[in-house]
Amino acid sequence: EVQLVESGGGEVQAGGSLRLSCAASGFAFDDYAIAWFRQAPGKERVGIACISAQEGITYYRDSVKGRFTIASDNAKNTVLLQMNSLEPDDTANYYCAAGERVRGFDICSAYGLQYGMDYWGKGALVTVSA
Repeated sequence: EVQLVESGGGEVQAGGSLRLSCAASGFAFDDYAIAWFRQAPGKERVGIACISAQEGITYYRDSVKGRFTIASDNAKNTVLLQMNSLEPDDTANYYCAAGERVRGFDICSAYGLQYGMDYWGKGALVTVSA
């Protein structure tokens, strides 16, 4: 059974930090890129970070560049999202997702995040208070 399980969400004050973890199982982790998405209340879900560890590729949405860092621990089939300098606008449900790398496009790209995800986690809530 494929599983992507997010953990590490919670509430933090603006300027603070949180680290999200995505534990993957049930599929060939090395064959997939792992991405983080978020969905704020009343807004669409957007991809914010992606890592393809086997290719050494990372991708960040402009709004999180310089504040968020994605990293992969292949030995543990886990992807981390370190979030620093959090702002109230970062409040959202955060989801991890996996997309198989063998396609005609880069999974870790704006296009890949839109069309290339195969598996999804259930989400973790992050709340940033002013």
